[in-house]
Amino acid sequence: MPRAGLHEQAAARLRLLIVRGDLAPGEMLLETELSQALGVSRTPLREALKQLASEGLVELRLNRTAIVAPLRREELAELFEALSGIERCAAEFAAMRATAPDIEQLEALQARIEWHRDRGELRPYFEVNQQIHAAIVGFARNTALKAARDLLLPRAERARFQALHVHGRWDESVREHQEILAALKVRNAERAGRLLGQHVWRTGQVVADTLASETDDHGSAERPAVTTMTRKAGP
Repeated sequence: MPRAGLHEQAAARLRLLIVRGDLAPGEMLLETELSQALGVSRTPLREALKQLASEGLVELRLNRTAIVAPLRREELAELFEALSGIERCAAEFAAMRATAPDIEQLEALQARIEWHRDRGELRPYFEVNQQIHAAIVGFARNTALKAARDLLLPRAERARFQALHVHGRWDESVREHQEILAALKVRNAERAGRLLGQHVWRTGQVVADTLASETDDHGSAERPAVTTMTRKAGP
């Protein structure tokens, strides 16, 4: 396989492990172990780590070690504030521009996430959930909007997956998706945008609240308390 292919393959596999929490925030990434586990040499592995660092999933240290980037409340606040605005705008355009087959595709995806939810299949649910968000952005038919979202997506995916582990959020998320789909079907751009913006913002709030709770439980004083996620994406 070409060198570029090895680096991209390694980055994709590591990205999935980080997003799904198999590699925990703050965990050290040892080159020797990763090279063996991924079946690549250190050169493409280092290129993969640099790529993930540019996406905000890995932090590179001066001594050439790397760790999985921690989830920080203040960074999550900014991330989901920006993402909620982007996806709100995308939903407004999608309500105006989506075709009948586009809406049918969203209906099929909605049926799939409810099917996975009913069976307690978290990871398949998460994958289809991400497809729904990507589809709505795609149906906005705005390449600049999509490019802006793509820059934030890797970090957001990890937080979204973590949010689904919070009690009650899974069912809440399904209900929110049902309401968003209903607004898109009747071409209500304002409502679709407001609902999707709030849905994305709510995910960030759930993760931020969880991190705050964990900090309090461990009595950590490493970082002062920060008031985050206090402003919704819509009225």
